[in-house]
Amino acid sequence: MTVSLAEQRAQAVAQRDAEARNGRTQVLVGAATCGQAAGALGTMAAFEAAQANRGLALTVRKAGCFGPCYLEPLVLVRKPGAPAVLYGNVRQHAVHGIVERWIQGDDPCADLAVGVLDEAFGGAAGARLDGIPPLSAHPMLGGPRLVLRNCGLIDPADFGHYLARDGYVGFERALRLAPQDVIDAVRVAGLRGRGGAGFPTATKWQICRDQPPGPRYLICNADEGDPGAFMNRSLIEGDPHALLEGMLIAGYALGVAQGLIYIRAEYPLAVRRLKAAIEQLREAGLLGPRIQGSDFSFELQIREGAGAFVCGEETALIASIEGERGMPRPKPPFPAVAGLWGRPTIINNVETLATVPLVLRVGGEAYAAFGSERSKGTKTFALAGKVKHTGLIEVPLGTSLRRIVFDVGGGILDDRAVKAVQTGGPSGGCVPASLLDTPVDYEALVSAGTIMGSGGLIVMDEDSCMVDVAQFFLSFTEKESCGKCPPCRVGTKQMLTILERITAGQGRLDDLERLEAIAVTVQTGSLCGLGQSAPSPVLTTLRYFRDEYLAHIVEHRCPAGVCPALVTYEVNDLCNGCSLCARMCPVDAITGERGKPYVIDDKACIRCGACADACNYDAIVVH
Repeated sequence: MTVSLAEQRAQAVAQRDAEARNGRTQVLVGAATCGQAAGALGTMAAFEAAQANRGLALTVRKAGCFGPCYLEPLVLVRKPGAPAVLYGNVRQHAVHGIVERWIQGDDPCADLAVGVLDEAFGGAAGARLDGIPPLSAHPMLGGPRLVLRNCGLIDPADFGHYLARDGYVGFERALRLAPQDVIDAVRVAGLRGRGGAGFPTATKWQICRDQPPGPRYLICNADEGDPGAFMNRSLIEGDPHALLEGMLIAGYALGVAQGLIYIRAEYPLAVRRLKAAIEQLREAGLLGPRIQGSDFSFELQIREGAGAFVCGEETALIASIEGERGMPRPKPPFPAVAGLWGRPTIINNVETLATVPLVLRVGGEAYAAFGSERSKGTKTFALAGKVKHTGLIEVPLGTSLRRIVFDVGGGILDDRAVKAVQTGGPSGGCVPASLLDTPVDYEALVSAGTIMGSGGLIVMDEDSCMVDVAQFFLSFTEKESCGKCPPCRVGTKQMLTILERITAGQGRLDDLERLEAIAVTVQTGSLCGLGQSAPSPVLTTLRYFRDEYLAHIVEHRCPAGVCPALVTYEVNDLCNGCSLCARMCPVDAITGERGKPYVIDDKACIRCGACADACNYDAIVVH
């Protein structure tokens, strides 16, 4: 006999409460990919060793990414009778201090603490500790956490942890509604696709729902390929059941019996956690025929992609699943009408589907209260680049780029000036500092020449060369072009060749007109979104940073000192003759006598910058 979800949740809550009363300290170590890269597994081993050596009443578990990746490894400590505390930069040597001073003592280690879990994070009302701020006061964690509500707070491998935090309540409520009512709730919420274009989710679902009876499919697009983007991966690693619950709700609303998750094979941890979560679903009676005694039957499969960026485009993704080469198809018909195996197919990305349970749990109107008039709800971003606080963030749509960079991100490293913010991955544009008050919503970003994309957000400072930036992103899209349509296949290569010529100091003034003409042709003539958006870095840098292009072409100078062919290194009067620069030069281009200023041979110099990096006296000038 199938145990109801309500009964399973009650058991999970009882288990959680029993753990809180049993006198054991609970330790959650952020062990997503970012945490593991920072040494989280060693931190976890150090806690386990302390438990064994000291005979501590300690339970050590893995959690997902909490958000502030610059503070990894992050550790959440729940000591009986005390507020839970999040600690940052907890490498193995710091574990001893936390164990001795806090777990076994009375000193909460304020010097290592990020914050106390307050009401906003499910902590006790009024939870406070002297010298430690509430966690909601942290700039990266102070906004509403809706889709990231569980990340870092639960063990993603423990089904009971998810259930105990109102897991699958949204699915339960969906089963009590007619499928059309579920779609209507999503429409009231104003949820738009979080994968890039921002198409209204309910509208897409309605098109599929209205197709003639017969098999139809639901696909989660987890093929997150943008350089510097890790939102979907982090969400899966930290809270896989949020995605699976969203797929169950979507499957019920659409009348779909088969769901597929298309995920990059380069995400091994996310794949493992998804597979484990799917097995837990099956054991709980939430997959298979007549789920929870209803008429709804549903199955889930995982398909691993081989890392082709173009397979993030929905028709190329479908081709890949069907066993063909991942190449886009002309539209219409759109997948909602004729997709996988020619049948109606809905493709949503991870964040879109993981938001759906929240909509059903709190109601469409409550969700729509977040965000802006045109763009409802919140959006996760992978904040990276020359910003002090890097990591995974969630902000209400409509938040300005300025607030994200300076309030959430803490400003620019070394307090330098911000030059631009690149949004939308390699197919997005570069927004200049003068437009930092642009709100992050779908229409406003398009007006600025860029896109929301899936949520990559890279901050650049005054030392960034915008011509080099355009070349970098275009080189990525040129390599990832599937080659099916000539505008993308030929046009991206020609644009890249021109950019390479400019950064090599061989550009001509007519190159700028040629670049713009080719970019517009690629933008308007390409078959799919990859080609249509590939020129964005070029067009926005030409639009906002044309002076840098002119400096490269007319003055044969890279203002940021980045392009090697246009850079000259010279020793100034601050040199005290320490010889460190000469010792670091890989081609022996620097000569001189100890105690006297050294000299750089410009013809022998390969512009690697090793001398400038090594100099402790600011004696190397870059022209």
